[in-house]
Amino acid sequence: MIFDELAEFQKDFKALLKKYRTLGEDLEVLKKVLDVLPDERPPFSFRIDNIGIETCVIKVKKIACKSLKGRGVNSGLRLVYAYFKDEQKIIFIELYHKNDKELEDRTRIISNFS
Repeated sequence: MIFDELAEFQKDFKALLKKYRTLGEDLEVLKKVLDVLPDERPPFSFRIDNIGIETCVIKVKKIACKSLKGRGVNSGLRLVYAYFKDEQKIIFIELYHKNDKELEDRTRIISNFS
């Protein structure tokens, strides 16, 4: 599996890394999971529909974060990525905490993948 990320994702990651020091390690663990199971897997992840693009965009709701001890996968972190099955490629679009933002940035998704 090939992993890539948008410049906006890198900014999201750097901002959250200041708050959650283990985020780099946590993301590597998530990449290992996505390498084996990249498709949606409710209740951990689900496909974002009704955005008017053909690209498969998936939102991961359950991300374990070591910085949030005792929370397990209920860390509140959200990851949005585009999955290209034929190319075996995942592009990370957005990373945020649910307390900072309620929903994914659909404008970012559409502007990068339409």
